[in-house]
Amino acid sequence: MRLGRAGWLPGVLVLCLAMGCDSAIAARPVAATSPSAAVTATVPGAAPPVDDCDRRASLRPAATLPPPGRMPAGSTMARIAQRGRLIVGVSQTTYLFGHRDPATGHLVGLDIDIAREIAAAIFGRRDRIQFWSTNAAQRIPFITAGTVDLVVRTSSMTCERWRQVSFSSQYYQAEQRLLVPRDSRVRTMDDLGGKRVCAAAGSTDLAVVAAAAARPVPVAAAEVNDCLVLLQRGQVDAVSNDDALLMGLVAQDPATRIVGPSLDHEAYGIMMARGSPDLVRFVNGVLARMRADGTLAALYRRWLAPGATAPAVPAARYRD
Repeated sequence: MRLGRAGWLPGVLVLCLAMGCDSAIAARPVAATSPSAAVTATVPGAAPPVDDCDRRASLRPAATLPPPGRMPAGSTMARIAQRGRLIVGVSQTTYLFGHRDPATGHLVGLDIDIAREIAAAIFGRRDRIQFWSTNAAQRIPFITAGTVDLVVRTSSMTCERWRQVSFSSQYYQAEQRLLVPRDSRVRTMDDLGGKRVCAAAGSTDLAVVAAAAARPVPVAAAEVNDCLVLLQRGQVDAVSNDDALLMGLVAQDPATRIVGPSLDHEAYGIMMARGSPDLVRFVNGVLARMRADGTLAALYRRWLAPGATAPAVPAARYRD
């Protein structure tokens, strides 16, 4: 899900949802969110960002990864190892990618497992990790402030964001689409003129909605799950988000369905600080190993397509 620099989009209805920055060691659950009242703003919405770079191209990894527990002296990975844990910003509410298992209270999903693979590559143990509950608008601030080492949270790679943070190579390809009630007559964005369309606050999903020729009314929520609640209450007419996340909403509420063509292409990458190119190359080495040995494809099958054909794992693209 793409995020704007300011963390919110003017000219939308903003649903203010309180989400703490509570951390969780290993797989302990983090605090949940709850909806609150909406307020109206009047400033016109912004246009979606324009690509002026190769947003999918990251830094090439070294030919071999250092063995776990033996990170190069003076490296970012060595400092993380000395601390004793990898700190990762994740979602706790994005079904299939990062959510709490109601039976165990543990954080699970594709993004969670990828983060654990990186921890294992540093420490030799998947549990040497601290998760920070991170909503959409907190991703870049948490990276630039050094609050977390990585953000693994369905984060789209955009040129605007490359100017603020670094990304790993792409690990998932998504398409922005629409979620509507199963009995809705809406088929495309053209059917939503003057109607309310919800997306996560701080995302350029909102900018895409605001720029639509049909002139829908963008509505912002802290999390896409909160958009589902608004849809169920009849307070919005549609939800716009990445298809992977919308599939998770359909799994939670079969009375909804995904409709329409792709509104935008979304390449997911792992966020890191711009001043840590060694960490970027290391993470890309972990992802390269996961592509080569089938680990990433297996995680796709586990989380995104149990009993069905999983999406293809995107190839890595490097700029050097």
